[in-house]
Amino acid sequence: MVGPVTKRPKSGFASLSEVEEAAARKVTPKTWSYIEAAAATGWTDRANREAFDRWVVKPRILAGVREVDLRTHVLGEAVSAPVYVAPTAYQGLVHPDGEGGTARAASRAGFLAMFSTLSSWSLEKIASARPRGPRWFQLYLQPEWKATERLVKRVERAGFTAVVLTADTPVLGVRDAQLRTGFAIDSSIPLGSGPGVVPPSRGPERTGEKYSVGSATGETWEVVDRLREATDLPIVVKGVLCAADARLSVKHGARAVIVSNHGGRQLDRAPASLAMLPEVVAAVGNRAEVYLDGGVRRGSDVLIALALGARAVGVGRPVLWALAANGEGGVARYLELLASDIASAMVLTGRSSLSKIDRTLIAPWPA
Repeated sequence: MVGPVTKRPKSGFASLSEVEEAAARKVTPKTWSYIEAAAATGWTDRANREAFDRWVVKPRILAGVREVDLRTHVLGEAVSAPVYVAPTAYQGLVHPDGEGGTARAASRAGFLAMFSTLSSWSLEKIASARPRGPRWFQLYLQPEWKATERLVKRVERAGFTAVVLTADTPVLGVRDAQLRTGFAIDSSIPLGSGPGVVPPSRGPERTGEKYSVGSATGETWEVVDRLREATDLPIVVKGVLCAADARLSVKHGARAVIVSNHGGRQLDRAPASLAMLPEVVAAVGNRAEVYLDGGVRRGSDVLIALALGARAVGVGRPVLWALAANGEGGVARYLELLASDIASAMVLTGRSSLSKIDRTLIAPWPA
């Protein structure tokens, strides 16, 4: 007997497991290659997920948990959950709602959201779409320092509350899937922040016997000092994957660091973000906050990262999937499902608040 026909939810997906498939039905192959592309063979992209598989979350029974509180603070700003929307470029490519839809959905949910220099919407329009709650600006350095300064001043005027310096992209990683489809991040794609904003270099070019890179690269730690002089906003350094860079970030005045390998899209064979998290946490101590992105898919993933010392974790591709599936409504539904998944995992592990999450919640697997 054929069972009853169920209508597909308006969001395009009924569970977190269906978000990726729902997105794949909605976008062109070229756009899909942009969303899913990883560097080279995709080893680091796979490693991000496999790193979570090396841990288990230990259930606790009869723990008496009646309510769960997901609220926390990031750089002193109140958020409803220890998860933030990671910055992803060109959201208008996956759905007309673009960054505005993501901003509105995150604002209603009370999630921190970060927005890219390479946004389809201008930073001013994004700010208007998110009238309340923390919004941080992800910064790609521009070829001329004056252009970077102008961009940062616009960020201040628009009411963003932190600058996230993405330091792992002196050039774009070689992404085979994008090469196959011909998708390229370059000046042919309209940017909401204006024609004066320049994307990262597509890669080194041979000049005689050497390879040279664009003028927006070759920066040193001095640039963090210059940013601190250019703005009173807190500086967050994104792309930290070792203790040495974590210590340097703090030395140069970063208020927080993000342990990230850019979703496996930059250097293939770079370590998984989660694998490097304990090393970075130990190096930073209580001198700065530590966040993580890369491979986070479920509430149990969030708990693992928190147990290893992260204050909050970012989700990038899943938000793009949700946006592609149903625009603003898709992002809203995704954030709702993720928060519920975190709460469920906390109840099943006997934790009523984030302050009760520690290393005793997890164990290595295989044991």
